[in-house]
Amino acid sequence: MKRIIILAIVVTSTFAACTTLKPGSIGNGGLSELGGTWELNYISGPRIAFNGLYPAKKPTLTFDITNKKFSGNNSCNSFSGTLVADDSMINFTHPMAMTKMACPGEGEATFMEMLKKTSSYSISDSTLNFMMGDIAIMRFRKI
Repeated sequence: MKRIIILAIVVTSTFAACTTLKPGSIGNGGLSELGGTWELNYISGPRIAFNGLYPAKKPTLTFDITNKKFSGNNSCNSFSGTLVADDSMINFTHPMAMTKMACPGEGEATFMEMLKKTSSYSISDSTLNFMMGDIAIMRFRKI
């Protein structure tokens, strides 16, 4: 009888552990809200005005939460990679695929440099903030 009770507890615990949301899973808030396409509307650091950095096309990011992928365009070249994120942390330092067209200006380099500095994110009112520590270094709006 004791064996059956212990076995029942082990099996129940195993099933409960498998269905509990883990960081990086799709649940309420955080990562589930990250899905979709976002357009850059603020970037910190450069001494050039935002519209001067991106006169023709603003950078975009698209997150596919289900397949743990992201893709985007840095105003000139397209890129894609594996999404490394949970409900508040995000990391773009892993290798990613990118096209290599020659791009005028500093916009592309500035965007990619700031993307790699991002360590966390927050979302509120259809606004995505990429953070470096406590400082918002990039801001996107959902499109």
